[in-house]
Amino acid sequence: QVHLVESGGGLVQAGGSLRLSCAASGSTFTRYSVGWFRRAPGKERVFVAAVWWRDSRTYYTDSVKGRFTISRDNAKNTVYLQMNSLKVEDTAVYYCAATKPFYSGSAYSADYIYDYWGQGTQVTVSS
Repeated sequence: QVHLVESGGGLVQAGGSLRLSCAASGSTFTRYSVGWFRRAPGKERVFVAAVWWRDSRTYYTDSVKGRFTISRDNAKNTVYLQMNSLKVEDTAVYYCAATKPFYSGSAYSADYIYDYWGQGTQVTVSS
């Protein structure tokens, strides 16, 4: 089992940057694929980005491609989400999530494949 803790959220002006961190503990982190999701006020939680355990392949939702970068540092048991050129519509609570170890599927954007979730971190982008 793995325990996830997000950090790095805050208030930033449009066009600015933030880097979110997802620190994992409790298990060998290299075995887990990790995703970032977000929930905007009054909306459902949606997929943002993911990095796969086997080959570190990355995936992004279209609205953040070219602006956000997901990466992992297995030595630090941490996954990062670098967010650049932030927009007001990026305002949300951001959650990181991990699959079961050695997940063999490919449904990276589906929240049901993720078994472990952090508590979330608030990102607010002002105009």
